[in-house]
Amino acid sequence: MGATLAGCATGGGSNTAKTGKKSSTNPFGLAKGSAIDAVIFNGGYGYDYVTFAAKEVDKKFSTNSKVSPSTKIAQQLQPRFVGGNPPDLIDNSGANAIGFSTILKSLSTLDDVFEANNYEGTKIADTVYPHVKDPGTFDGKFVAMNYAMTVYGVWYSGSLFESNGWTPPKTWDEAIALGAQAKKKGKYLFVWGKEAATYYQTLAMDSAIKEGGPEVRLALENLKPKCWSDPNIQKVFKALETCVSKGYFVPGGAGTQFTAAQAKWSNDQQALLYPSGGWIENEMKKATKSGFQMKGIPEFTITSSSQMPYETIRSAAGEPYVVPSTGKNPAGGKEIMRAMLSKEAATNFSKTRLAPTIVKGLVPADGFGSTALQSQTQMLDKAGSNVFNYQFVDFYGINPDMLVPWNSFLSGKIDAAGLTSALQKITDKIANDSSIKKNKVTS
Repeated sequence: MGATLAGCATGGGSNTAKTGKKSSTNPFGLAKGSAIDAVIFNGGYGYDYVTFAAKEVDKKFSTNSKVSPSTKIAQQLQPRFVGGNPPDLIDNSGANAIGFSTILKSLSTLDDVFEANNYEGTKIADTVYPHVKDPGTFDGKFVAMNYAMTVYGVWYSGSLFESNGWTPPKTWDEAIALGAQAKKKGKYLFVWGKEAATYYQTLAMDSAIKEGGPEVRLALENLKPKCWSDPNIQKVFKALETCVSKGYFVPGGAGTQFTAAQAKWSNDQQALLYPSGGWIENEMKKATKSGFQMKGIPEFTITSSSQMPYETIRSAAGEPYVVPSTGKNPAGGKEIMRAMLSKEAATNFSKTRLAPTIVKGLVPADGFGSTALQSQTQMLDKAGSNVFNYQFVDFYGINPDMLVPWNSFLSGKIDAAGLTSALQKITDKIANDSSIKKNKVTS
């Protein structure tokens, strides 16, 4: 699973690759025959979709692209940033992503990628969804191209629900009532794995933001004192605490690898619901029961009179791709990005990964036969402009710290008050550290 880093460039730290002549078909001046080093997070989407794009680059430019998978981006690549020899392209994603605040100065801006033409000859900026630059823009600089359109929701088996006459819940009260019905059938409401315990943090934050409106999100984004004590967040934490105390979680999650835990939902059907992003179907493709009919719904609200409509979703471009300015061949990193944004490569991603990319209009109505992809398209359509996102967890790289209290909470070792205290301590530490540049969010 880890990246193979043998043969990577060492030392130096400046752009030592030869460059070619810039033109409309070579917008970044990629040198023919040069080497390109890419390290890609090997998570729910795998990494061979980047290999697909890199092969197109190699065909066009006689380059030698090396695409390596990694599940520990920060551990493996931070030393290379420090040493001045980072890869030319990185998918800075996953539980072990590098906090953007620590590498901003070392990243190339990517505006020229969107201003370039794709492989079909159309300007890339004209082919992508609106606002896709936003999640990769820090301090006014566009430095991360988020490739996949990620829709966050709660996922379930259409066939299991239909056979039991269950209705997917819209509120936390309905979810808790469904937990009681599941228990009667010898099943659980939820399941979690140790590396993905914070999926329930995402669910909690999204529910609270839908219930209380943008001010809940802004307090979290700006690391405000007592932001985790917001009444809306507390109501969701209490609902989750009820689910834990009533035994509605499959036990032992803190000691279970996350895909093994997810298989208890997708393959064994021990649990009814699972909160995740749209990558879940592809991630569990080999461990999903035949006829499962994976479908998604928007995350629950607390009441039926929430500030934002139930149909509101958290959705944003995800899988942030960066090009270090200190890499050997930044032009090569950008050229692989350009290839990824071609119709052929983007369609290949959606068809094989069952998720939309930021390139619009490439997913057919039948979702390539995927009920989960159909659900994502429907959720995006129904949400309309009622879409939000936040960046603070990724920006400050605090997910690993947050996993600790969440695993304790879901195991029943700490209560909602203990969880709140632990999370506030993590955000306060960042807020009070003047050496960390803050990402101020105003809207």
